[in-house]
Amino acid sequence: MKRRVVVTGVGVISPLGNDINIFIENIKKAKNGIKKIESFDTTNHKVKLAAEICDFDPKKFSINNAKKKDKFVQYAIAAAKQVKENSQYRIDESNEFRTGVIIGSGIGGLETISEETKKYIEKGPKKVSSHFIPKSISNMASGSVSIELGTKGVCFSTVTACATGTDSIGQAYRLIKDGYQDAIFAGGSEASICQMGIGGFEAMSALSVSEDVQRASIPFDKERAGFVMGEGSGILLLESLESAIKRNANIICEIVGYGQTSDSHHITAPDPTANSAYIAMKLACEDADIKAEDLSYINAHGTSTKLNDNIETLAIKKLYKNQIENIAPISSTKSMTGHMLGAAGAIEAIVCAFSVKEDFIAPTINYRVKDELCDLDYVTDGTRYTKVDYAMSNSLGFGGHNSSIIMKKYIK
Repeated sequence: MKRRVVVTGVGVISPLGNDINIFIENIKKAKNGIKKIESFDTTNHKVKLAAEICDFDPKKFSINNAKKKDKFVQYAIAAAKQVKENSQYRIDESNEFRTGVIIGSGIGGLETISEETKKYIEKGPKKVSSHFIPKSISNMASGSVSIELGTKGVCFSTVTACATGTDSIGQAYRLIKDGYQDAIFAGGSEASICQMGIGGFEAMSALSVSEDVQRASIPFDKERAGFVMGEGSGILLLESLESAIKRNANIICEIVGYGQTSDSHHITAPDPTANSAYIAMKLACEDADIKAEDLSYINAHGTSTKLNDNIETLAIKKLYKNQIENIAPISSTKSMTGHMLGAAGAIEAIVCAFSVKEDFIAPTINYRVKDELCDLDYVTDGTRYTKVDYAMSNSLGFGGHNSSIIMKKYIK
């Protein structure tokens, strides 16, 4: 028998706050987390805006040897410690090998790589830090969280570009569902707002060069012209229902479906047929044993790029067999958080978890100009308060990675 999987704790480090209550409140208030880049001088860059983390102090989260850890690792530890605290999940000899960590990053310690490369070029190999490798490699978010929390079960990292956070949660869901683990801290973390990160995506013409924070990240708007970089971490505690009930845990929602496909098309551009993205959504619905019409809300990948928003809209239409009148309301919270890359899917899964718990649909902010190719019910007039039984979150990553996960309102 397959086991039911529930979410019993969440933690965030985000452009909209470093506490889950603040984050969800700012989502509901439609707050814009995008502003002028402050972490480095953008004089030589066309891109001037990003969704940076504000007021983050590793000391507040008692992170050991913080200076020896890249920011993406610090963010993951801080979010995971929030999860452990608000879930009241205890790790000891009775469950340490049944408790795991799956936290991914799209790029890893890019800022550390940039800094140490500069040292090597300017001063030679002897000046490269001995902490360079453990600070920068992508698995260190999972490894460091496991060390900090004391878990001894599965511990690995997914790396599927912008689908990383969703895939981390999806893999955790399957491992618990099939009985291999009882609880897993899962999600994503990213800290790529640095000169090399912005410069690299800028060179691809992937980023918005708007200097108007209200017209930079504008998913589904006809005038959209690139995404806005975000950063941070989102971690969820997934747990078997039996484990959660046994310890009288506060259950936020249930995870019931996960689908994963590959475009097999292009390293950055999505498949123009949208077929693989559609199949990922279809597989998630089949796993959840529901029809597309049962979905109450779709949190779209919605990057604010021309191709992505068009293709995702087409994929959703295919899921509903072009019966547009049956399609669930859609929004992209990247309009508020920017695109947090490997952390995006996790942050958006958290939004979906609270959507089904508290019955609201987050808005897409700053939408003004309708696009004839994006003609669905995008929630653009503020938070919509309505019953949400099932919420689906989509993630579509470079390399052709497509992932969809479905949250359900928890019913005993």
